[in-house]
Amino acid sequence: MTTPIPVARRRFRLHLGGHPRVLYAGLWITIFWFILALGADVIAPFDPNAQDISNVLDPPSIKHWFGTDNFGRDVLSRVIHGTRVDLQMGLIGVILPFLLGTVVGALSGYFGRIVDIVLMRILDVMLSFPWLVLLIAIITVLRPGLNSFYIAITLVGWVSYARLVRAQTLVLKNSDFVHAAVSIGYGHLRILFRHILPNALIPSIVFSMSDVVLVILAGSAISYLGLGVQPPTAEWGVMIAEGQNFIVTAWWITAFPGLSIVFLAFGFSLLADGLGEKLGVRE
Repeated sequence: MTTPIPVARRRFRLHLGGHPRVLYAGLWITIFWFILALGADVIAPFDPNAQDISNVLDPPSIKHWFGTDNFGRDVLSRVIHGTRVDLQMGLIGVILPFLLGTVVGALSGYFGRIVDIVLMRILDVMLSFPWLVLLIAIITVLRPGLNSFYIAITLVGWVSYARLVRAQTLVLKNSDFVHAAVSIGYGHLRILFRHILPNALIPSIVFSMSDVVLVILAGSAISYLGLGVQPPTAEWGVMIAEGQNFIVTAWWITAFPGLSIVFLAFGFSLLADGLGEKLGVRE
């Protein structure tokens, strides 16, 4: 008799055919940014925090490709090192809500009844507040900083993953391979985490690629407001905030970190679209 585990895995593999170009375009763009982040210490031509008063607000040149800021710091070096911080914010700010939302959604969808009622009422309360306002409020209460951002984005961002996983779990718990696992005598936790979740997580994984974009934008916005990454750390939102007073006379201070946010977001958006196409997920 065939056990339900191979059934679940076989279903997952059936969605992996094809080689969408969008997926590979997004993959190569994100790989480029990861290389910059991991090799920032080697790739960056200057120390991102080194000040050179004799070269303040220099425009882009052969020596400083992206120019210098109001402290004489090399903008290119700060953009490269900022990649590491922003990618860190995006990844950690997605992984933590993903894990929390997955657990909440799976328990709610599988056990139902009072568990579902209680967890969904908590979810409804979270949805009643604008997420960015709630994010700012939590960070303000905790204290400005990167760790506070991670806590706040986890408390705010788990809702979307919980809804996705719950919806998939409600459908999958009535599937034939789940009934087969029950008939064999498997326990609830084994059925939930080894048979249902491998299938239920596919839409959440696709959504997480798009969510990285939102988290990076939120992190940059929070840093721009002075509630996230603190100066002199090189971070794109911080760089835009520092250069806003010189946007007319020294446009490069804000332009290059702003373009970096756009291209990084573009890469993850392509990756999400291509992954959704490859896995057969339609948002």
